[in-house]
Amino acid sequence: MKKILIVDDSLMMRHMLKEIVEKEGYTVAEASNGEEAIQKYKITKPDLVTMDITMPEMNGIQALLELKKIDENVKVIMVSAMGQKPMVIEAIKYGAKDFLVKPFETDKFISSIKKVIA
Repeated sequence: MKKILIVDDSLMMRHMLKEIVEKEGYTVAEASNGEEAIQKYKITKPDLVTMDITMPEMNGIQALLELKKIDENVKVIMVSAMGQKPMVIEAIKYGAKDFLVKPFETDKFISSIKKVIA
């Protein structure tokens, strides 16, 4: 069974994403910021990480860079709000596999996960 680490500082967003991916048969771990994401990644060794860009403590791009040090093959989908295009471009440059802009459709989210995990 594939594992997904959902990283977002919004509890509501984490619950929403968790519900979507669990319905698709994935197991889920959660983190509320970049620092927590790094710790959870080491413990859970997920197949994929969905990473919010804007978070307290450590943002999504900093966390992506740290995860790349731990696992150069880490698969990360960046999740951003509207108007964060420069950060999204930076994230892709640093190795994010895909990105989604909030709010996004469930089908688009699932197809992105399946494409990146494949």
